[in-house]
Amino acid sequence: MFHVSDPVPTAPEVFSTPLQEAVYQTFSRLSIPFERVDTDPGLTMEDCQHIDAKIGCRIVKTLFLCNRQQTEFYLYVTTDDKPFVTKDFCRSLGIPRVSFAPADRLLALTGVTVGATTVLSALLPSAAGVHLVMDRSVAEAPWFACTDGTPTSFVKLATADLLIRLLPSSDHTLTLI
Repeated sequence: MFHVSDPVPTAPEVFSTPLQEAVYQTFSRLSIPFERVDTDPGLTMEDCQHIDAKIGCRIVKTLFLCNRQQTEFYLYVTTDDKPFVTKDFCRSLGIPRVSFAPADRLLALTGVTVGATTVLSALLPSAAGVHLVMDRSVAEAPWFACTDGTPTSFVKLATADLLIRLLPSSDHTLTLI
């Protein structure tokens, strides 16, 4: 059975990654309330359904994409039930074709491994050039839930706190499509 803890409003006692530490330090600095659950590695959609049930909202799907030359990178936040259509994504942004970026670039730029991709990577200096893109339906939802930079911990916060307080503090521009 897939393990999901009860939600708690506190940071982990020990941080697993620099990003995870940055996430909770930023929540504290900006006084952003959150709930967190610890889990077995949440890597499949079925795993996320268990997490959704415990945390009280749906976990977003975040894709890490790049152009052919691997000079432009995108963190795309969407719903878990929306299929990714490259042509539509590229047309919405007016950019050439993109594909999934390699795992080594994911780690180098966003500080996460496959299964932990999160828009919260915008807090890291290494992600300064990564474009943030979000599906409009995610931005309009009252709650936002994603990994905290690890595949074993997920956070829920008000979407308004993410969009109005946290992301602007990262000096990133968010594009809604």
